[in-house]
Amino acid sequence: MHVFIAGANGQIGRFLLQEIADSRHEARALVRHADQGPELQQLGATETVIGDLEQDCSEAMRGCDAVIFTAGSGPHTGPDKTVDVDQDGAIRLVDTAKAMGIKRFIMVSSMRAEEPEKGPEKLQHYLRAKRNADEHLKNSGLNYTIVRPGRLTNDDGNGKVSVSERLDAFGEIPRQDVARVLLAVLDSDNTGNCVFDVVSGDVPVRDALANL
Repeated sequence: MHVFIAGANGQIGRFLLQEIADSRHEARALVRHADQGPELQQLGATETVIGDLEQDCSEAMRGCDAVIFTAGSGPHTGPDKTVDVDQDGAIRLVDTAKAMGIKRFIMVSSMRAEEPEKGPEKLQHYLRAKRNADEHLKNSGLNYTIVRPGRLTNDDGNGKVSVSERLDAFGEIPRQDVARVLLAVLDSDNTGNCVFDVVSGDVPVRDALANL
């Protein structure tokens, strides 16, 4: 499967390229600048394309079979940029995928995105943007999976997680393990039209997804 990765130069995206490099899939990495391409190809991207999530990415997506959206505006940007990337950029990519006949779309969201008003005040705008993008994807008619990780860490992953449609306890998960979950979702038949929370746990990734 030829997979278009939005956010390939981000922390989760870089781990995802390494995971895909050892799989049967090929990754097309979206970059904003040409000088980012060689490093991402070393990590595992089959090819890189220049584009901007705040603009039309249809040519960059042409020929792909699936989209993984793991882009984010980052913690140091204001609410406007969060809306531009995490909400509007994601929505634009969903609409483009649908228009181009790309049927599979995997979205990295966040735990508690469905109820942003219950999150910390400083994160509510972020969670609201994620919720809006998630709802748009769910209503798009695409075969979607929305992955909602807990608090992201830079710890080494161990490939073991806890997943559920809703986890009561808000936990942590290494970005490396989120990438492993994304690749496993791509290979799983039972994750279509599915939304789930994921944090670190005791069950190997693929086994955990099989039990959803």
